Amino acid sequence: MIPFEATTLHNGLRVIAHRDPGTPLVAVEVLYRVGSRDDPPQRTGLAHLFEHLMFGGSAHASNFDDALQLAGGENNAFTNADATNYYNTLPACNLEIALWLESDRMCCLKLDEATLRIQQQVVIEEFKETTYGEPYGDAWHHLLALAWKHHPYRWPTIGQSPAHIAAISLEDIRAFYDRYYHPANAVLVIAGNVNPHHALVQAEKWFGELPARPMPLRQLPVENPQGPRKAEVHGNVKVEALFLAWHAPARTHPDYHAAELISDLLDNGPSARLYRRLMRERKLASHIDCYLSSHIGPSLFVIEGRPAKGVSLVQLELAIREEIARLCEELPSMRELTKVQNKAEANLLFGEIQVLHKALNLAFFEMLGDAAMIQTEHLKYRQVQRHDIQRVAQQMCSPEREIVLYYLPQQ
Repeated sequence: MIPFEATTLHNGLRVIAHRDPGTPLVAVEVLYRVGSRDDPPQRTGLAHLFEHLMFGGSAHASNFDDALQLAGGENNAFTNADATNYYNTLPACNLEIALWLESDRMCCLKLDEATLRIQQQVVIEEFKETTYGEPYGDAWHHLLALAWKHHPYRWPTIGQSPAHIAAISLEDIRAFYDRYYHPANAVLVIAGNVNPHHALVQAEKWFGELPARPMPLRQLPVENPQGPRKAEVHGNVKVEALFLAWHAPARTHPDYHAAELISDLLDNGPSARLYRRLMRERKLASHIDCYLSSHIGPSLFVIEGRPAKGVSLVQLELAIREEIARLCEELPSMRELTKVQNKAEANLLFGEIQVLHKALNLAFFEMLGDAAMIQTEHLKYRQVQRHDIQRVAQQMCSPEREIVLYYLPQQ
């Protein structure tokens, strides 16, 4: 259990406070409900670029990092398709330093051409390094483009191309800030060695007078049912790779937890099916991985594989299909299901050890609809039955809905 107190300020900011007396620290997490799904189609990468700009200084703090480090703290941030997170850890006695800094850049961020141009170059170099400089670095770009034709999940968080990032103007940045960076579109979590009531009072002190703005309205397109899709791409790699994907339940869908347990049945440790049968026993793969994408909306169930020496992509694909077919045709054993349920519950418990993780998780579940959902998350894994695994596998991994990407060495 993670007990907490919560309130909503007059300007719409949702504030959550959790006391953890086992640490001398406090974590301050600010989640904004904006991610790469909110990028304009010709300015993809904007949400991620803006994350960088948030560290460029505000009206009363010319350097965010220096002020926090002088208070004995550290900070970081990350952007995904659905949200942008800014988090700080520092001694609990210096809580107000983090609240001051976060409130100042929520309302008074400094935005100018010079800072924008510097951060554009930083992000473009990051794009080149992660997309072009790593083996299979652009595979996710191709896979998303196959999976989505209309939904903004069709581009990765870092953007579709460096040209999109370079085209972002100061006017684009200011409009993005005004639309998404305000109290009503944010969640503030204070977790650590603090009195929850005191923490809520401090949140009111530093954020309560920030102006209210209307929540941004989104009309995300719905993807029509699709047939199978397949593509081949070439890159600077030495080993072929296979990517199999299917559309999967959204994070709040009743079948999501069964889908996650399916990925663990297939690939979570040396006793999982894909690893045991394809790598250890049949020696068909040199690498295998299975996971759900991190989207809050409709996600992707993905299997990645690289064939062993002397094995073709077709052989590896057929072997994976055999395992999927077995999952759809046969109920998993009770022992197998209990094992992955135990692992899922253990991961949740380990995620509650560090105060920063608790702050991140509370903000995440609040974004899903209610921070109190964190208290019952483990029960949702326990409630999955053997027939749920089979049913969800049959519905999700339909051959009529599959997405196949072959990643081949350059000819």
